[in-house]
Amino acid sequence: MDIATLREKHAQHWMNACAIRALAMDAVQAANSGHPGMPMGMADVATVLFSKHLKFDASAPRWADRDRFILSAGHGSMLIYALLYLTGYEDMTLDQIRAFRQWGAITAGHPEYGHVSGVETTTGPLGQGLSNAVGFAIAEESMRARFGRKVVDHHTWVIAGDGCLMEGISQEAIGLAGMQKLSRLIVLWDNNNISIDGKIGLSDITDQRARFAASGWTVLSCDGHDPDDIDRALTEARKSDRPVLVDCKTHIGFGSPKKQDTAGAHGSPLGPDEIRATREIYGWPYPAFEIPAEVLKAWRGFGTRGAAARKDWESRLAALPAARRAEFDRQIAGAAPKKLGPTIRALKKQNSDLKPKVATRKASELVLEVVNAVMPETIGGSADLTGSNLTMTGGLGIFNAENRKGRYIHFGIREHGMAAAMNGMALHGGVRPYGGTFLCFTDYARGAMRLSALMGVPAVYVMTHDSIGLGEDGPTHQPVEHLAICRATPNTWTFRPADLIETAEAWELALTSDRTPSVLALSRQNLPTVRTLHTARNLTAQGAYVLREAEGRRQAILMATGSEVEIALKARDLLQAEGIGTRVVSMPCMELFAAQPEEYRRKVLPAGPVRVAVEAAVRQPWDRWLLGERGREAKSGFVGMEGFGASAPAERLYAEFGITAEAVAAKAKSLL
Repeated sequence: MDIATLREKHAQHWMNACAIRALAMDAVQAANSGHPGMPMGMADVATVLFSKHLKFDASAPRWADRDRFILSAGHGSMLIYALLYLTGYEDMTLDQIRAFRQWGAITAGHPEYGHVSGVETTTGPLGQGLSNAVGFAIAEESMRARFGRKVVDHHTWVIAGDGCLMEGISQEAIGLAGMQKLSRLIVLWDNNNISIDGKIGLSDITDQRARFAASGWTVLSCDGHDPDDIDRALTEARKSDRPVLVDCKTHIGFGSPKKQDTAGAHGSPLGPDEIRATREIYGWPYPAFEIPAEVLKAWRGFGTRGAAARKDWESRLAALPAARRAEFDRQIAGAAPKKLGPTIRALKKQNSDLKPKVATRKASELVLEVVNAVMPETIGGSADLTGSNLTMTGGLGIFNAENRKGRYIHFGIREHGMAAAMNGMALHGGVRPYGGTFLCFTDYARGAMRLSALMGVPAVYVMTHDSIGLGEDGPTHQPVEHLAICRATPNTWTFRPADLIETAEAWELALTSDRTPSVLALSRQNLPTVRTLHTARNLTAQGAYVLREAEGRRQAILMATGSEVEIALKARDLLQAEGIGTRVVSMPCMELFAAQPEEYRRKVLPAGPVRVAVEAAVRQPWDRWLLGERGREAKSGFVGMEGFGASAPAERLYAEFGITAEAVAAKAKSLL
């Protein structure tokens, strides 16, 4: 629909939508940075969505049964900022709009979770929001199955652009959503045929509608500038028994006389002259950042439209039995059940006595057996490696379209999509997600794992086959640099436990974290129990601790993680036999150790003794503990990997790469 017809037939809608367009043009121009074209193009769709379909209450941004709105095309951030201001979200003031992209403002260049009420997830890396949305929809289905439609009954709406659909992660997401028949997921495709480089045809000829249909989605279409047609499509979308793609045909930079339908409207300000000309075409005579009172009043009415529904929901929630309501509140808040701590301690006590020799991946399974029994909100899964990751425990049931009470998801070979969905599940609230693959394949999941850390989402990544110890699969599957990458990521706990006891402690920390994701790097090969003396206290929470003290004068400190703790202990025996007093420090989580008071770190790593670290990975993250923290380069050494692995049995690989007790002992003696 052209502008003249829109203004004539839908005068009030036109003015409401132009408020979004004007704010986007003005904010991007003031910042001299940003993307005005997408908000200008999708303003009509967003206006219909927020005025007629989205269930929300601007005065209660965290209402648990609100619809979730996700702007996957996060570069168009002024669209959501304008919507939040216009509908009356308290923290989104006009001053914040004026400060778009500036230091200290909540209106960042791309929407950031935790900065702004109404921003459900951080978007910007294209495809992530769409993929997060699959997790939101899964969480909604799971909670509705557990608590009933009276308290859980909402949709997840996504605006995605051409770029989102080109990203590879989008196929992982839509394939999973289609298979799961996530009927509460509706994606509004901003089909404007423009990317930063120009026409989409420069790089892609995919029939997106056919792609979504082939993946099991309902596919609809509308004129993205005709409010009646948009309303029709959104109404139909809500009736589908499958996830829905709505193809919204739009014009980027709608109304800009020189830049509409060009890349010139995409990633840079329109310029004062073009904005002035566009205002004339719109019939918008108001100065920059000014919204006429009647338009703002209409929008504020949209913001309160859901208040009655929210109050009705609060009444239904209050009518639940007290215990059931308390459980709902606990799960939504992400608080661990009181039984978790005693359950973990009991498991530790039992296995300190039994001293099992098991791979830490198996140890993780044993922990999950008891954890899943006391945490009904956990949802686990694997990227097609269930039998290797050992992430499924008895009685979980499979989550699928036929069984929404199931708590195990077969994600398929979709590491990136799995990680992004886990973010969405955690952000939705009410579930605790964990997902598994090989540690080497954190490379495939990296984009979403980084966003877990950036957003403060406590997802749990169960990464097995953590070293050359996986053996015959060879160097393509043997991680050597991956621990370093995980440890280098801010706000991430990377656990590499040495035995079942440390594994249990790592799980307890991961499941009680509020704002930090966890990576559990777990072995394929069997490892002995090294913590044979039971302590109720969680020693892994300290990051590192003295596992074995030196006998006699302390001359050496051996540091290790995971499967190499056993090697360090054997090296200690060799050194002690020669009268060299040797302390062994287990360091299951470097990040938590770094966070300890300096006094504690000094007790664990005092000045004086030589230091040797041993880990079947690259040296890089160990230099802080070898060269810093009172260490000296001349008195420190590392036994580990300097290159990639090879294909052979694990025992042969450790011997060939010199990661042995004898090598560790020799390294320590050479430094004395």
